Amino acid sequence: MGDGRLPAHLEAGAILRLAEAQGGFGTVIEKGERDAGTILIVTIFRGEPSRLYERMPQRDGTRPFRLSREQDVENNTEFSEYLARRKRQDPDIWIIEADVADSERFIASLPQ
Repeated sequence: MGDGRLPAHLEAGAILRLAEAQGGFGTVIEKGERDAGTILIVTIFRGEPSRLYERMPQRDGTRPFRLSREQDVENNTEFSEYLARRKRQDPDIWIIEADVADSERFIASLPQ
């Protein structure tokens, strides 16, 4: 990992601690490759639709988490099926669930 990124297991731990620091709770749903696994973050809160955030590389070299999918309340299974399909495509992937009141603030507070 010569690109200066944190190993995935350390980044996952930091995400969980941040959720708790913001008054929420975080858990690892799928544990991926320890050092180089891709991290997906699912945010939930009190019956609101789940949201999926993924890192999106930018031209300036940053890799912020961006909203990539929101749960369709009329088709709840589509969201979970998408996550399962991603895991099958990339067994090294991490899926972290964060139960936080303000998902945008939570995601914005993560390092790029």
